[in-house]
Parts: sequence; structure tokens; C-alpha cells
Amino acid sequence: MLVKTFGSAIFGVNAMMITVEVSVDPGVNFTMVGLPDNAVKESQQRIATAVAQHGFHIPGKRIVVNLAPADVRKEGAAYDLAIAIGILGASGQMRADDLDKYVIMGELSLDGSLRPIKGALPIAIEARRKHYKGLILPADNAREAAIVNNLEVYGASNIKEVVDFLNGEGDLQQTIVDTRAEFANHLNQYEFDFADVKGQEEVKRAMEIAAAGGHNVILIGPPGAGKSMLAKRLPSILPPLSLEESLETTQIHSVAGKMRKEDSLIAVRPFRAPHHTVSDVALVGGGANPQPGEISLAHNGVLFLDELPEFRRQVLEVLRQPMEERRVTISRAKMSVEYPAAFMLVAAMNPCPCGYYNHPTIECTCAPGAVLKYMNKVSGPLMDRIDLHIEVTPVPFKKLSEMKPGESSAVIRERVIAARKIQEERFRGHAGIHCNAQMNSRLFREHCVLDAECQDRMKVAMDKLGLSARAYDRILKVARTIADLAASPNITVEHLSEAITYRSLDRDSWGR
Repeated sequence: MLVKTFGSAIFGVNAMMITVEVSVDPGVNFTMVGLPDNAVKESQQRIATAVAQHGFHIPGKRIVVNLAPADVRKEGAAYDLAIAIGILGASGQMRADDLDKYVIMGELSLDGSLRPIKGALPIAIEARRKHYKGLILPADNAREAAIVNNLEVYGASNIKEVVDFLNGEGDLQQTIVDTRAEFANHLNQYEFDFADVKGQEEVKRAMEIAAAGGHNVILIGPPGAGKSMLAKRLPSILPPLSLEESLETTQIHSVAGKMRKEDSLIAVRPFRAPHHTVSDVALVGGGANPQPGEISLAHNGVLFLDELPEFRRQVLEVLRQPMEERRVTISRAKMSVEYPAAFMLVAAMNPCPCGYYNHPTIECTCAPGAVLKYMNKVSGPLMDRIDLHIEVTPVPFKKLSEMKPGESSAVIRERVIAARKIQEERFRGHAGIHCNAQMNSRLFREHCVLDAECQDRMKVAMDKLGLSARAYDRILKVARTIADLAASPNITVEHLSEAITYRSLDRDSWGR
């Protein structure tokens, strides 16, 4: 007897349907074809033991399992449930009438229970697109998949529940999630708040500017000055995710297997902080079975690189192209996958090897030239993609001992949202450009025009501070954002002067 069940394979952040064809005929043998990897081939042993725990058996006949299309490699143990149901249906141990209505995915434990899978959300999206009635998968993945509307999602704990459901018995309940209500309930649940930060008013102002314009930031300061603390609070002042951005972010985390049982939708901007020992593959994605890297997990959020010069140079250099293109493409001999990577980069570093260059009270002990050598660990092309250089100094005791809370993230965020609305209107009709940091050269020339007074101020700054040529564009983009925060249609001398103060590392005098 021939029976077909339906599963799904993940490629990048999307899914494609896989047909599991099972034939049970007279003879003795078990054959699996259709380009399965070792994890799929080993399903025979898992399935045989799992079904036996619930009163079923693998028939002693000739069983052929074909995973179609046969030229697409099938990876992982998530096909266990679809193959097992196909075998039980083809051998007459359960009804096979409704198998064509459902996509079935799940990894089987030896006791017949179902283990969670990766990519439940893109699988659910593809199942709806292909007009399947429902999706049956492990209970741990049910809430994640149920955010897709117009698709019945059933989360099962073991294979017996699935068999009973397909036989028209049992009480397997549909998982229902109100996507918009779930999104609204978790929209502002941030763990950290700028109200907790004592002092650092200048740095908080710079972080507000960065959030308002989507600018990349580097924080330079001695140990204990609060660089990491400030970076962790940046997502709390970014504009809230739209529902579309939330779904896109959740899809990436689903493919990477980062979703928890209780999660359904990622409603806050992600914050990723990989250790400086991270490999280039872990950072940008890839591997034998390509997976999203840290830069894709930070999509629509913040990527924080602490101790920037301690990262291997090769690792940092692979960031350059994704930062420009806002996506990363991973190519293999037989396939190519693309992951989105639209993130804000926040880097932090000590100003020198000992950490105390320019410290107000502690003397730097580094040898002559050590500061420049330390700074040169980070390449010029990467620094060229960072708009704001912010010096962070230790907070004096008087400020630390104040009981009065600082300005809250919610208040700062309102100003950021207002500035972003101005930019949305400005770039309406320009696909892929949403904030000032993303302006191309044509838009830059159109929206960053300086009057004669500003031109004179810029010339003086370039000459006296020894600013590099690459700083020019960055200063004007930041000045445009400062003007937006002030709701000013034009860049004024005040806006330009403030923007110039955020280019510390471009000064000739730095580190000398």
C-alpha cells in the first residue's frame, strides 16, 4: 500500500514542502531514498522503538520511503513523525484518509514523545501558502506556529496523540494565539531602562541620536565607565517593532532554534552580544548545514561587540559587506541561502591596552605608540562604517549617590519615534531606506545641504581638529538626525557643532 504524508525543509529563513512517500509491500527490507542525511537515515531505529512503546509495530515487509523532491538534501530528525505516520498508515494500523490535509513534523524520542524542531514558524507560513488545512507538530512548537492565521495548529506530546487525532479519536486541541494581542502585550517589555543610569547625560544624548538616525556607535572609555550598561539599554529607546518586523525577526530565531516553549512572537528588538572569541562563521552564519549567525539574530535590533580590538581581525572584516547590504549570502556548491542582517552596531573598547588613556584621575601606563597600535587593530574600512565615536568617562561619586532616577527610556523613545517619523516621510518612495544612516550619496546631497555659515564651521573643524575626509559624510548625516530631533527642516550651526563632537577617533591628536 502506498501512503503520502507531508513535511517541510528549511532553506535560509524559508521553508519548502517535502512529500514523504511510504510503500509497504511483500518482501523484507527497509529502504530510504531522496537524499537523506545521516540523521534522517537513523530515523528507522527511533521510529521502530517509539511506535512499539504505544502498541504499534513496524511491519516485517518491504518498506520504501521516498523523500521528494529527491534532488533536495533532507537534514535533521524533524521528519521522524511524518515517516512514522506514513508507515503506520501504509501498513493499515491507522486511517490514512486525512493525511493529505496536514503537514506533519516532529522528532521522536525512544519513548514515543515528541521533541521540538527548528523552523516551526516558516514551516507554518509555507503550509498556509500551500493551502493545507493544518499543521501537526510537537507541543513545544505549537505557540510559535500558531501565530500564523488561517491554519489549524495542533501541538502533540507523543505519537499516540497524533494517531488518535488522525483516526478521528482523542482530544488533541487546536492551539490558538491572538497574534495582534500577543504582539501588543509584549511590545514594551524591556529588562533595562535608562532611568537606572546615573549621570552620563552627554553619552545618553549621543545614544538618543544614534537611535533616532539608526547610526552605528562606538563607545570608548576605561573599564567600569558604563559602556556595556549603556549599550544594553539602547533597544529600549529604539522605535517599537512593527508586526511585519516582529514576524521577520521571529522567523530567523525560529530557524536558529532560539525560540522557547512559551514564546510565540518576538515583540522587542533583539540584543545580541557575542564574546570576542566568536568565529567568523558564528558571527555571519554558515556551517555544513547553514544556520543564521549573530548578525542575523540581531536583525531589526542591536549587535553589541564589547572589547572590539580583542576580536580577531578576520572576524571583524566579514562584517563590512553585511553592514552595507543589510543581508548576508552564504554560498555552497549546491545551494545558496540568504539571511537578513539589518542591525545597529554598537561597539565598545578601552582607549588603550591598560585602559586608562585620557582618564581624569588615573595615569595611563602604556608605552609610547601603544595607543595607536591598539587602535589600529580595528581597520579603517570598519571604522568608516561607524557614525558616532562617544567618549565615556567614569561617573563621579556625587552622581552615583544621587537617589533621583534619570530620564526614563519611555520619554527618550518618544523623541526618537518623532524623529523617525520625519525620516519615514522624507524617504517615502525610496525602497529599503528608512533612516538617515541608510542615505545613499544622492539622498545625502539632497537632504544634507549646508548654508554658508555651516560651511565655514565645517571648514574650521576639518582644519583645526585634523578630521579625516571620511568623517565629513558621517558628520553631516549625524547633524541631519540632530536637526530631526529638534524638528528643524535645515541643519544649523548648533546641529553641526554637536555632530562634530562625536568624531573623537578621527582627530589627528587622538592617541598621540
